[in-house]
Amino acid sequence: MAVIHRTTMSPGKLELLAGWLPLRPWYRGGTGGPQLARAGGFRLDDPEGEVGIEFMVVTDTCGSAPVTYLVPLTYRGAPPDGAGDALIGTSEHGELGLRWIYDGTRDMVLVEQLLALLAGRATAQDQNTSDAPDPTVEVRTGAAGVPEGLTGPGTVTDTADATLVTVGPAGRERPVWTLAVARVLLPGDAPAGDGVRGQVLAGWSAPDDARQHGLFAHLATSRA
Repeated sequence: MAVIHRTTMSPGKLELLAGWLPLRPWYRGGTGGPQLARAGGFRLDDPEGEVGIEFMVVTDTCGSAPVTYLVPLTYRGAPPDGAGDALIGTSEHGELGLRWIYDGTRDMVLVEQLLALLAGRATAQDQNTSDAPDPTVEVRTGAAGVPEGLTGPGTVTDTADATLVTVGPAGRERPVWTLAVARVLLPGDAPAGDGVRGQVLAGWSAPDDARQHGLFAHLATSRA
C-alpha cells in the first residue's frame, strides 16, 4: 500500500511544475507563468516498493479562465537509465533524501501499473492517506475487457490535450494499443468510442471548491 510521508520537499512539487508545465505542448496558460494549486488526484502502488506513483491534478489560474491539468508523476531514489528526457526535476525529501521526479507517462513502472488498474489487478490509493484505497476512482471496462500481458511505454506523443502511449504484448515488435492519458481535464461523462477497452475516471476540486469528475485515461485499439 502507498505510504504517505508527512514531511517537506525542497523544492516543492508545485515549484518544479511551475517551470516544467509552460514547456509542454498541452499547456494553455497565459503570460506571467503558472499560478498553480493542488486540485486532487490519486496514487498507485509499485509492486516492488521502489517507485512512488502519483496522478496529481493541479489548476492554473494565470489565464483568463482556470485550466486543470493531470500530471502523472514518479518519484525515484536514483535516475534510471535512459530517462533523462522525462525528468521534471530533483527534490530533497525530508525522510527519503534526494528524489528524482519524472513525467510518469514516460516511466514504465507507472504505465504498467495504470494498465493493471484498467485490468482490475491494481487498486487506486488515496492521495493523502497511507494504506487507504480511493473509492472515488472509477474504472470502466468494455465488454471485450482489457488484454492481458500489455507492457510499455513504446512511443510517447504529446498532443494538444493528452499524452498518447503505445503499449503492446511483450515480445511483439509493434505495439497494437494506445493508452491515452488526459492532460487538460474536463468535467463530464466519457462514453466509450469504437475500440475503447477501458477507462479511468476520477474527481478533482474546482477553484470554487465544487467537485468535478471526468476522464483521466483510456485504453483503445491503436490506429497506427
